[in-house]
Amino acid sequence: MGNHILSIKEKIGYGLGDAASHIVFDNVMLYMMFFYTDIFGIPAGYVGTMFLLARALDAISDPCMGLLADRTCTRWGKFRPYVLFAAIPFGIVCVFAYSTPDLSMSGKMIYAAITYTLLTLMYTVVNIPYCALGGVITADPEQRISLQSYRFVLATAGGMLSTVLMMPLVTFIGGENKALGFQGGIAVLALVAIVMLAICFATTKERVTADDANQGTMKEDLRDIWHNDQWRIVGLLTILNILAVSVRGGAMMYYVTYILGNPLVFALFLGTYSVGNLFGSALAKPLTDWKCKVSVFWWVNAIVTILSFSMYLVPINASITMFIFIFMIGVLHQLVTPIQWVMMSDTVDYGEWKNGKRLTGISFAGTLFVLKLGLALGGALIGWLLAGSGYQSGAATQNPATITSIIALFTLVPGLCYLLSAIICKRFYTLRTPLLKNILGELAAGVRRNQHEYMK
Repeated sequence: MGNHILSIKEKIGYGLGDAASHIVFDNVMLYMMFFYTDIFGIPAGYVGTMFLLARALDAISDPCMGLLADRTCTRWGKFRPYVLFAAIPFGIVCVFAYSTPDLSMSGKMIYAAITYTLLTLMYTVVNIPYCALGGVITADPEQRISLQSYRFVLATAGGMLSTVLMMPLVTFIGGENKALGFQGGIAVLALVAIVMLAICFATTKERVTADDANQGTMKEDLRDIWHNDQWRIVGLLTILNILAVSVRGGAMMYYVTYILGNPLVFALFLGTYSVGNLFGSALAKPLTDWKCKVSVFWWVNAIVTILSFSMYLVPINASITMFIFIFMIGVLHQLVTPIQWVMMSDTVDYGEWKNGKRLTGISFAGTLFVLKLGLALGGALIGWLLAGSGYQSGAATQNPATITSIIALFTLVPGLCYLLSAIICKRFYTLRTPLLKNILGELAAGVRRNQHEYMK
């Protein structure tokens, strides 16, 4: 496997791949619910259900993509070709998803379901190989955390580019025609994403290779990844992490519109959160150099739990105080995100040590599936809670039940997710630094553990 020291160029190049993905991912998380309900005019309850049902397809497409990538063999490697060749179709589908054809209500609902499903499929084709690529660029734990720190600094920058610039682009391109503005805005951002993915392909290299002789059938691979107990724990942490950020992010537009009473504050709110994200990504490496990354992970989740619950007590008119909370949560949430992805790479090493098979693609496919499941659950929760509380699209004011629901979505629900993450990590995740070093040492020496002999 080797302990290759990665160049700054390769770390930046790899990070640009996730910046490209976040141009779409963050848009879906922050704008798509609002776009569907207030621009395209689809009922909130339908949108929430559509978000969730699309994950049924992911249950098939994500593992299939991971299994396909694990079995791909080209002169460019297993995973890099998908990052390049799927980039243009990915960008085109983005534009279709943000288009608003003049159709009947049922026609709009069908169009939204088809284009949203295509968007999630193309995201799968690009992002599962991309995430798996991070596990084969290097096997060195310190280089991995450095690589993921660069990744999430640039991913945050991509998210900022996408979400902070989206509304100014909408206004610049469409003026009063918000539908045209959203379509044109995403077209510009999708073009930038295509270029970023091409750079990612050109600047990275796959170094950690699997022994193809040990590959089993697809059924065996799925069974083996499910039997990896630490992968299951990280998968659950991934759902909770994305559920927290997607619920808060998806509720943010409603919060600034109906709680703070000023939709124009959204860009400032989002910019504050994104700047916090940049600080958090940069802090991940020095903090994990100082303390075991698992300890950092659960302590940070515990702190952000307290902050999230405290936000619920902030008076509605205290917007300055809320900006401070948003910045701090932005720092802390993004601090644990790179750590979580390194933990997933660690579970791949653990699975190889335990079972003698390196299942990089299917491991990250499973992670992307649960991540998108968390995103869908977040969208569904927002849609259902708004619909159940009597939300009126475009109304000047909302009823008290809706106001309470929006505040809870913005504060209490994310706080509960962080609390569960802290508890689960502390209690069930075992791949701390001493055990991990032992595993990597034995893998380097060609040692495998029998499934029943691994250390607890």
